[in-house]
Amino acid sequence: MIELIESLERRTGRLLVNGFGTGVEVGHAMVHGGLFPSTADDRSTSVGSLAINRFPCPVSYQDLPDALLPDALKTDNPLGLNRRVDGKLNLAE
Repeated sequence: MIELIESLERRTGRLLVNGFGTGVEVGHAMVHGGLFPSTADDRSTSVGSLAINRFPCPVSYQDLPDALLPDALKTDNPLGLNRRVDGKLNLAE
C-alpha cells in the first residue's frame, strides 16, 4: 500500500480516503477573482489551473489512516518535529 501511495504522490495533488472532495476542480474553465479569500494578484487565482502557480504544496492528504501518512505527518510525530496541529503549536520533546 505504501508503494501505491508513493506512486500516486508523484501523479496527483490530492489523496483522499473515505472522505468527500471539495468539488473544486483544477481546470482551465474554473477561475475566480475578487474579494478575499480569492486573489487580487492577476498572475494567479485561488481555483482553477492558474491556482497551481499560487499554492506551492503539491500533495495534500485527506482522511488517510495514520499508517499511510509520511512520518512527518503521523500523529505520534516519530521524527520529533515542531509542528502546528489544529492551530496549536506542538514543540518536539
